[in-house]
Amino acid sequence: MAELINNTEIQERASQLSGWTIEGKQLRSTRLFKDFIEAIAFVNKLVAPSEAAAHHPDIEISYNKVTLNLTTHDAGGLTEKDFALAQEISSTLD
Repeated sequence: MAELINNTEIQERASQLSGWTIEGKQLRSTRLFKDFIEAIAFVNKLVAPSEAAAHHPDIEISYNKVTLNLTTHDAGGLTEKDFALAQEISSTLD
């Protein structure tokens, strides 16, 4: 099981991620798109990096708005896996 990151490191790591916030024990990012089709295209781009990392975001879709939540459920909070996937999503999909 992945180890939890302490609060100091969480704040430091989060400050290095553009477009992500800390919400309780999750990293959250909300993205707006032109329409539903673009929103779904973005979600489809998440499949490969999520599968490669064996780590998957919780995804909420509301027409043109996609909200991603990352947490390591089996560890009970934020781990390196969450920050690595958030960085991957931000750097390769934006």
